[in-house]
Amino acid sequence: MTAVRDAARAIREARQPEDLFGTATSDSAARQDVRRRYHRLAAVVHPDRVATDEADLARAAFVRLADLYRQWLESDGGDFLVTGEHGKYPVGALHARGSVADLFRSGSDRIVKIPRRATANRLLAAERNALRDIATVANEHEWLRAYFPELIDTVDHVDSDTGEHRTVNVLGALTEEFVTLEQVRAAYPDGLDPRDYAWMHRRLLRCVAGAQRAGWVHTAITPANVLIHPRLHGVVLVGWSFATRPGTPAAATLGGVGYPPEIREAVSPATDVYLAHRLMLTMLGDRAPKPLRAFATGCLQADPRLRPDAADLLGEFDDLLDRLYGQRRFRPFELPKGQ
Repeated sequence: MTAVRDAARAIREARQPEDLFGTATSDSAARQDVRRRYHRLAAVVHPDRVATDEADLARAAFVRLADLYRQWLESDGGDFLVTGEHGKYPVGALHARGSVADLFRSGSDRIVKIPRRATANRLLAAERNALRDIATVANEHEWLRAYFPELIDTVDHVDSDTGEHRTVNVLGALTEEFVTLEQVRAAYPDGLDPRDYAWMHRRLLRCVAGAQRAGWVHTAITPANVLIHPRLHGVVLVGWSFATRPGTPAAATLGGVGYPPEIREAVSPATDVYLAHRLMLTMLGDRAPKPLRAFATGCLQADPRLRPDAADLLGEFDDLLDRLYGQRRFRPFELPKGQ
């Protein structure tokens, strides 16, 4: 009996995903173990890696293995629930992997955000506080509501496998047609047309202005944390785990991000202004016209006191766009097919 035949037999005899991968769990380390097990099995029965006389057997096992793994990821039948102040939430398929937390689908309209390590609990708690304060401000300024994720519920969860406590946030789903600027950048590696990025940046400035009203600094405005809705021209600033009160050092930092000098001393709304314009230059690349590049450079000054206020920048940016492109008109935007 070969390793291929042993693996194919185990896959064939599995009556349900749990027979191969075990019971659904909230523990990120355990879920990573399952992912590694899947990849190990997939490598053994991959049709391109087996002897010719085992190819048909391997092909059938490979297809069934992928199906069982998909079922295990998408299982939200109540095997694992988290219970918050306002309800119970099944934890389904992994939707995204953030810097400190994993985001899981919960039905069609919820996302459950679980920190991978207990040491990140304080960051998820900061996100809770920031989104609550932003929601309060949005009650007075309705225009803000569309630019931020909605905090649906909070969960203080004890992991059934490890006994560790997790600070879990339940968020409104932003999955239907939303994509990250990271995905947009991958689709346009030579830079976006500035006329397309214009509406994204205008809305991002509103996000920064809204956070300032609520008394928070995002500190992690990166391509992965900005969602856009291409068809509706929507922008949502997500990833509030690193949110920090002005006047204190950033709660955490990410490798590879070009931060302003004050990031480890005392952040302010000017920190977000800096990061938003660093992002602009990243997204436009060599396609940034000189006036836009000069506009962004003026927001990247080392001294945060010399950077403009986000609310003031909104009018200045509109004036610049008028001079560059004339009368404003709606530009349909879509990613290339296959992206």
